Amino acid sequence: MDPNQPISTIMTRQLVTVSPETSLREIKELFDANPFHHLPVVENGNRLAGIISKEDFLRASYMLSLNTTGKAWSHMEYATLKARDIMTRYPVSLEPDDTIGLAADIFLANKFHALPILDDGEILGIVTSHDLIRFAFSSPVETTN
Repeated sequence: MDPNQPISTIMTRQLVTVSPETSLREIKELFDANPFHHLPVVENGNRLAGIISKEDFLRASYMLSLNTTGKAWSHMEYATLKARDIMTRYPVSLEPDDTIGLAADIFLANKFHALPILDDGEILGIVTSHDLIRFAFSSPVETTN
């Protein structure tokens, strides 16, 4: 396992993204239909505007349930609240040539589990703590004698 490899070697390139105007209802449908836990929010093509974690979404849903009086009202709120209302703006990001070790250090020092990979502000991919675990357990272990 070489932590000096570029992060681009393990990042996910096939991304599902949303726009800042995507409704919470649509975000819920994406999280329900897919195994991922992070949605990059992009605008003007592929420029990163923010990121939404499944935890962000669940927290917003919980707060909605506390502030509404019934299911019909909650459904209306899901249609009016947008990605821009719950996304994390300016998430920590890496560039494709940054190392896997740097990503691991960032994850260990923080409480988030996804890093968008950007080139000049445009998203190329995403790397998660799960990607790092998969990399660590699929790489040959170097031993010293």
